[in-house]
Amino acid sequence: MANETDTGRYEPLRSASGEPLKVSLRRSLRRQKLQALGLVAPLFLFVLVTFLAPIGGMLFRSVENQIVGDTLPRTVAALGEWNPNVQELPDEEVFAAMVADLKIAREARTASRVGQRLNYEFSGMSSLFRSTARKVARIDEPPYKDALIKAHKGWAEPATWKVIQRVSAKYTPGYFLAAVDAEQTVDGDIRMLPDRQRVYLPLFWRTMLLSAFITLMTFLLGFPIAHLLATVPTRISNLLIIMVLLPFWTSLLVRTTSWIALLQKEGVINDLLVGIGILSDESRLTMIHNATGTIVAMTHILLPFMVLPLYSVMKTISPNYVRAAKSLGATPAYAFFKVYFPQTVPGIGAGAILVFILSIGYYITPELVGGTSGTFISNRIAYNISSSLNWGLAAALGAILLGIVIVLYWLYDKIVGIDNMKMG
Repeated sequence: MANETDTGRYEPLRSASGEPLKVSLRRSLRRQKLQALGLVAPLFLFVLVTFLAPIGGMLFRSVENQIVGDTLPRTVAALGEWNPNVQELPDEEVFAAMVADLKIAREARTASRVGQRLNYEFSGMSSLFRSTARKVARIDEPPYKDALIKAHKGWAEPATWKVIQRVSAKYTPGYFLAAVDAEQTVDGDIRMLPDRQRVYLPLFWRTMLLSAFITLMTFLLGFPIAHLLATVPTRISNLLIIMVLLPFWTSLLVRTTSWIALLQKEGVINDLLVGIGILSDESRLTMIHNATGTIVAMTHILLPFMVLPLYSVMKTISPNYVRAAKSLGATPAYAFFKVYFPQTVPGIGAGAILVFILSIGYYITPELVGGTSGTFISNRIAYNISSSLNWGLAAALGAILLGIVIVLYWLYDKIVGIDNMKMG
């Protein structure tokens, strides 16, 4: 940007303050960007602290394995020279290092923690470390190999030292292997567990299957409700929307326990069926503490998340399209499925992905009404966090579940298109 002077030379345009206009515009744009960044920064920090940081911590916890190296540093260093294919047991130096490490761990009260960690890889390691930690204070002089073996015969097993050597790395795939019902043998080979011992793969499959069925049920029930809301007069639809939103004002725990009262063998539904003669008293239905209870309760709880996206899309569809199709000779059913229904697909997609993602992560409802056949993988994650204290395995299960959600979201984007999803 320049201005021609009387001498024929071009000089840059200037602002009222005498500053070149280009510089002034650049400074103004920079100021606007900083203001926008200042407005976005609190939200970004909130998302970083409450979302990205926990997920990053979970992903790190699923592979982190520093407890063995931190608790048994001398032993880990000495085992680096041991070749189990040449020597059946490590030499005296390794046993001496283990005694020194266990004495320090006993004072710091970390021996049981490292034993618990190794017990995830090889059964019996927890009792081995607890028992030895109580006796290691009396081991004052060599030979340390004989003294340790006398304290616990497990130290005479080559498998014990192989496990310690293998698990001494700072990072481990062991949690992810356990999360898919696989294991790493003492010799380092990876193998799948026998079918009767598999827990997590069937749970993942059950979670996906039940979540898909719950999504289908919410669609079958929610579509006519949303259509009714979109077609009745506004005064009536507002009242009906309040009825749809009413469950949000009731505690999730209360809604779940209410289904226990309704579905149990001595509950309201069974009593009603027996009272009107459909069932005999001996043939009451088992509808609770199984997959049926989970499906019924979760369909009820998640139904509004399907109705609202459908309603918001249906409300924007003009009824003139269906009228025009009928005026051209289409039957009501043909006009509905060929003209009206395709326009509701964005709402169906939004409701389906919302309900499905919410359902695969549900914990309270399957825990209360699911029994043994209606629990989800989230219940097992909670068990590993609160009961078995295997946080690494819980993190690995959570990371796999997160990966499944991302893959399904990617497939949805490829098949349906995320741009076609509308919430209203």
